[in-house]
Amino acid sequence: MADNKQWWKPEAAWPTPENKGKTVVLTGAKLIDGNGGPVIDNPVIVIKGERIVAVGAKGKVQVPPGAEILDVAGCTLIPGMMDCHIHTAMFNCMTFHNHRVAQWEVTPQLQQMYSLFHAQNCFDMGFTTLRDLGMNSSRGLFTQELCAVRDSINAGILEGPRMLIGGFTTITGSHLDLIQPRAMPRSGFNNGDGPYELRKLARTNLLWGCDVVKTCASGGGGTDKEEPDIVNMTQEELDAICDEAHAFHKAAAVHCFTTNAQRKAIKAGADTIEHMVYSDDETIGMIKEAGIPVTPTLAHRTDHAIQLRRELGTAEFVLSKLKKLQPHCYTTFQKMYKAGIKIAMGTDMGFEPQFGTNSWELEVYVGLGMTPMHAIQTATKNAAEAIGLGRDLGTIETGKYADIVAVNGDPLADIRVLQEKKCIHMVMKEGKVYADRRPGHSKNVVPVDGWKKIDYL
Repeated sequence: MADNKQWWKPEAAWPTPENKGKTVVLTGAKLIDGNGGPVIDNPVIVIKGERIVAVGAKGKVQVPPGAEILDVAGCTLIPGMMDCHIHTAMFNCMTFHNHRVAQWEVTPQLQQMYSLFHAQNCFDMGFTTLRDLGMNSSRGLFTQELCAVRDSINAGILEGPRMLIGGFTTITGSHLDLIQPRAMPRSGFNNGDGPYELRKLARTNLLWGCDVVKTCASGGGGTDKEEPDIVNMTQEELDAICDEAHAFHKAAAVHCFTTNAQRKAIKAGADTIEHMVYSDDETIGMIKEAGIPVTPTLAHRTDHAIQLRRELGTAEFVLSKLKKLQPHCYTTFQKMYKAGIKIAMGTDMGFEPQFGTNSWELEVYVGLGMTPMHAIQTATKNAAEAIGLGRDLGTIETGKYADIVAVNGDPLADIRVLQEKKCIHMVMKEGKVYADRRPGHSKNVVPVDGWKKIDYL
């Protein structure tokens, strides 16, 4: 099934650009190229403009005369990381005191600025690509605002990661609708009911510029007064949404907590399944057979994250629900990993944990039995292929964009080095250095300090 759907992916229509610009040679101690093979000692990466033109061990790669040498001595070079499931417009614990208050006090215009700031914090920590799966606001869906953040970064107006934007396409009273309080007045065309209303809503999001149609086939964990096994979508409705996404050569990402929802997503032709919660062996086999990547979103389910939600003002009902889901998430992850499901790293970062701590997700994977090499691949090669960018991103090899992170340490020996800002010595996107914290350098994407929480209590 997966091979038959390659036509929708944006990379299939991209021309190969001319490789212009200055030549830079990047050197370091080790290279993890993302393909899962042996680590290369003393790597040399030759970059022309935005792309890699040569890569290999020192002595095997010719250094062009006049090239700028950029040495990250002692560092391990890895591909730019990706978070395939994130919500940058949510009222995160690093920037807001209480998300329930912020929903009423913060305007959508200011919310949009925080979306950019949150994305930049992830970028500063080596996440050069984010797939933001959408948001709503007190005044309607947030698709246009998120697309504007993406477009301003693409235009070079502001620094930030590469972003793919999802547009919420859900039924009335769905899990995603309940991110907002039940009592909050809804304005605009936020939800649809029945296949034709949902087709209209999908087309509206696509008109606004979304890259991914995000929908919801089951209940979820992080919202009030609804259980995970609530059905959020009929098969006919889900079929219509996926059909509209594919008609416009876009992807469909489906929130699935239950096996019933997962099976519906498979039948509808979903391109990614979001979350690992409930599972059974037969459904896991069906996902494997279909070749659909799954994003786990486990950091969001840990005890630490639940405590952060408590401090942020989340209702006790939700906290209790998150704790009950936790063991199922962990068990399902282990089953899917063992079964060979393609796992693409995603955090579901929104209210918590703090933006920029995305690689904590990888520590959770390793703690549950995944090898560090495979964990890195979930955030690089697997992630790029899952979101349709595998031709240009995800590995460090000739012809691909020079998205490269220099880590002072060995993530194969200790995956936690990816969480320490002092260890992320350099972040490069498309051949340009955006963060440089090598000795004697102090370039950051976001201020080290000086910003404050401004929501009201």
